[in-house]
Amino acid sequence: MNSLRLADLATENTFAALPADFYTRLSPNPPGEPRLLHANAAVADLIGLDPAAFATPEFLAVCSGQAPLPGGDTLAAVYSGHQFGVWAGQLGDGRAHLLGEIKGPSGNWELQLKGAGRTPYSRMGDGRAVLRSSVREYLAGEAMHGLGIPTTRALALVVSDEPVVRETLETAAVVTRMAPSFVRFGSFEHWGFNDRPELLRILADYVIDRFYPECRQAPGEQGPLLALLDAVMRRTARLMADWQTVGFCHGVMNTDNMSILGLTLDYGPYGFMDAFQADHICNHTDTQGRYAWSRQPSVGLWNLYRLAGALHALIPDTDALRGTLEGYEAAFADAFCRRMAAKLGIAQWQEDDEALVDDLLRLMHVNRADFTLTFRRLSDATRGQEQGFLDHFIDRAAAQAWLQRLQARHAAEGRAPAERATAMDRVNPLYVLRNHLAELAIRAAKEGDVSEIDTLLMLLADPCTERSGFERYANLPPDWAAGIEVSCSS
Repeated sequence: MNSLRLADLATENTFAALPADFYTRLSPNPPGEPRLLHANAAVADLIGLDPAAFATPEFLAVCSGQAPLPGGDTLAAVYSGHQFGVWAGQLGDGRAHLLGEIKGPSGNWELQLKGAGRTPYSRMGDGRAVLRSSVREYLAGEAMHGLGIPTTRALALVVSDEPVVRETLETAAVVTRMAPSFVRFGSFEHWGFNDRPELLRILADYVIDRFYPECRQAPGEQGPLLALLDAVMRRTARLMADWQTVGFCHGVMNTDNMSILGLTLDYGPYGFMDAFQADHICNHTDTQGRYAWSRQPSVGLWNLYRLAGALHALIPDTDALRGTLEGYEAAFADAFCRRMAAKLGIAQWQEDDEALVDDLLRLMHVNRADFTLTFRRLSDATRGQEQGFLDHFIDRAAAQAWLQRLQARHAAEGRAPAERATAMDRVNPLYVLRNHLAELAIRAAKEGDVSEIDTLLMLLADPCTERSGFERYANLPPDWAAGIEVSCSS
């Protein structure tokens, strides 16, 4: 039975038990007169918390930063990293406070406030988050979870009328986000760059023992560390395949935003593509296109090499490190091909199918076809209703020719069309968190209206199931959506 009170939840603050070099203990500085805008019952269930607790003053006090998590140990973590390919030196939780770790029914979860004030790692920042970006992060984790993509989650969204200056004057907000761990690639880089192998070893042992215990079975003194790198490499490769096959762009794939657990971490200027462009850049700040959709897999590998570089202090064998990362391309290709096969209704991937996928993406790019709906309408075409698919292409003849190739591929497998189409509908979402949908939720939230957040959370929890009366959430974006820009201030 779920607990009504945060104070009744069991805590186990394992990160806080590491040496003090890893963090600074401090209290949050919450924005003035905070109020709870929304809380997520599905996420509360992960820690065994009864949603009835949302109405208690205690819940608001903890999720705003006014009071500590009962049994928690509040701190801000230090890490370093490469930002846009350049070594940025020491970074850290500049506007995040780790409240503690709760032992939930299905595992441990760390609770972290984002936007609860300055820390020693804020540099020139104000330690605040704004309503706009907080609504986007609150929704994004649930959108990704609904798609089956590893991600951090969000428990609560607190708002305040306190002004915050970004490109314009905005208002403050605090997101309570949750993850098994917020350790990043940059957490390892910090100790590698600062030539502190003893602390690097402590961090590696912590991550292995808590999250990758199977790595302990690897033979040799360096075996567990190489096994850790291999496991992180495989999770990262799968995550990149997940992102690519739903048209998701992270926007800021710096090493300090890469989870050591292979989670989608730190939602800032992210975006789900509408009109497909292979070189789509979702982050207005990314003027060089470093984190374009097509470059995400290679950036994932580049970041892994930075992680390997940090581990070099413990693993002097450069060839062993390089050899471990050589498995990345195959791991990514395997995950990408399996996901694409399912999206196209192909039961068993064959080598020739690569050309089928490449040609479709090329056709979508040239025609600026909607990413989500193009794949969703393929199941309709499998049922004999080709019009919806073809309508996404200016060059209908080329689209028809490609569709005939897919139909011939289907015929060679012999599966019943209805069975195939149903299977395709289970993996091709109808609802994704398009920028304009997030923007409408933000506009409503500014007026204290959470109805759009409620609707989106309901649809995104099961994005492949069509729901009557919610057609506009699956439609092509309106013309005004083209003017939405997201940047690092998001």
